[in-house]
Amino acid sequence: MWKRKYAEWLKKCGREGRAELLSLAENTQAIKERFGGELQFGTAGIRGTFGYGTNCINIHSIARATQGVAQYICSLGEAAMERGVAIAYDTRAYSYTFAELSAKILAKNSIKSYLYQSPQPVPILSYTVQKLNAIVGIMITASHNPKEYNGYKVYSASGSQMSIEETTKIIHEIKKLDYFSPLENLDSTSRYILPVPKSIIEEYYRYVQSLSLKEKERTGEKKSKLVYTPLHGTGKVHVEKLLKNKGIKLYVVPTQSMQDANFSTVKVPNPEIKETLSQAIALAEKIQANTVFATDPDADRLGVAIKNDSGEFIVLTGNQVGLLLLEYILHNKSQQGELQGGGIVVKSFVSSPLAKKICQNYGVELIDVPVGFKFIGEKIEECKSSGKNFLFGFEESCGYLYGTSGSKDKDAIATAALFAEFTSNVEEQGKTIYQKLQELYSKYGYSLDKTETIAFTGLTGMDEMVETVEKIARQNIRKLDDIKVVAVYDYATGIKRYADGREEKLEFAKSNTVYFALEGGGFIAIRPSGTEPKLKIYYSVIAERAEVAEDMQKRLEKAMQKFF
Repeated sequence: MWKRKYAEWLKKCGREGRAELLSLAENTQAIKERFGGELQFGTAGIRGTFGYGTNCINIHSIARATQGVAQYICSLGEAAMERGVAIAYDTRAYSYTFAELSAKILAKNSIKSYLYQSPQPVPILSYTVQKLNAIVGIMITASHNPKEYNGYKVYSASGSQMSIEETTKIIHEIKKLDYFSPLENLDSTSRYILPVPKSIIEEYYRYVQSLSLKEKERTGEKKSKLVYTPLHGTGKVHVEKLLKNKGIKLYVVPTQSMQDANFSTVKVPNPEIKETLSQAIALAEKIQANTVFATDPDADRLGVAIKNDSGEFIVLTGNQVGLLLLEYILHNKSQQGELQGGGIVVKSFVSSPLAKKICQNYGVELIDVPVGFKFIGEKIEECKSSGKNFLFGFEESCGYLYGTSGSKDKDAIATAALFAEFTSNVEEQGKTIYQKLQELYSKYGYSLDKTETIAFTGLTGMDEMVETVEKIARQNIRKLDDIKVVAVYDYATGIKRYADGREEKLEFAKSNTVYFALEGGGFIAIRPSGTEPKLKIYYSVIAERAEVAEDMQKRLEKAMQKFF
């Protein structure tokens, strides 16, 4: 099969593609990897490395995906086609090329599109979809992946990542298509391709400013000094603008402020990694700032580093940032009398269980959802229709969302503004963020969270990951080291098994995930990544003291090693 596909692409993929593929003629393994499968259109679209072939990101895979989206929109009728598609892209190689190509393909299908003329972040795209009443949004991005990657994300009319039901329909359309016919008869001058109105970004700024939790913003420059790096991505202009409006002094890392498809100053543009933040931390130490922010290339994830009591910079986990913001939001809303009717907080089920204690303290409901911010977006829509008050959503992978009328995906721009306000507020009290974190632990218990990844390579990698999780789920595990397993959640079968043998049905979307609920409130969860060929293992431990949690963590990791 792969040989036939390789031969077909040699004939049809154009001069550039043919030259690249001919260079692989003697490399059988490389050809197999490019043509032995194809990129799967998953819950967050497609993502892969650049190259010609069915298992890579290129003009053919982008065109085929867009034609599938176009056919889905056409099936909805002329009104949907007229509402059109909002298209944005990040700073990666070929991002504009893929965005413009998507607009041309939509135009060929008589579908209107609104195309940004400069790189923009995910939250701006999500907001734009809603403001333009578009039927769909398309974002060209590979988020925090290395420079060799790009991707294609699809959004529903609500501004959330597309639902499983909608995605299934698009996949059905894509499977009908070859890789070459979608590129035929394109016209870049089509009347169906329109620019995005300039007013939308200013409207987004005004919305984010309205989210301030302070009763009254003081004018004039504040004493807080913050260091920020956009990591060569789309965040710089927006974060600078919003923090300037708040009167907060922002120092941007100069070597990382320019948009750069090669992300030339970092190995990987992931704001969760301390090495990635090294230049920002160096600048913070030079100017004696206590807090560092970073946004990934499409500015949906926010990384934060702070000084501890020893004066050393530490990178906060996504859980720690989420918990600090949750406490800040609920405390302020409680003080202002805005929690009288309760409210809803939503997190992914692999995010810190300490959130439940915080929510209980303020009398608000916590809802766990599957991994993927689309599920948080869906809960926002449910809250709107039921009249409930959505307060905050977060997931451990540095994704956060506050407010219901802006982005419906994780929003590092608005979160940067909120965390900057929080930092300013804390420093005005004569405290540090690190001290606030310790206060939070003193109040609710110490939480230690860690995520490990195991890479699976080659064409069989995905199958091996699935088999690994299934094998673990089948085992009757009652203890990990001497820590009791209270229950096992097998999300593939939808069954929760208690230690005493009882079983009950899980009211949760099925996924290839196994979750061990531990005595004391912690957990271990194992699931394949939705965007990369990696198995993710989540550890979460709650204890009274840090040293107890750290000991438990080490014992759990050692106990899990035998399964891998």
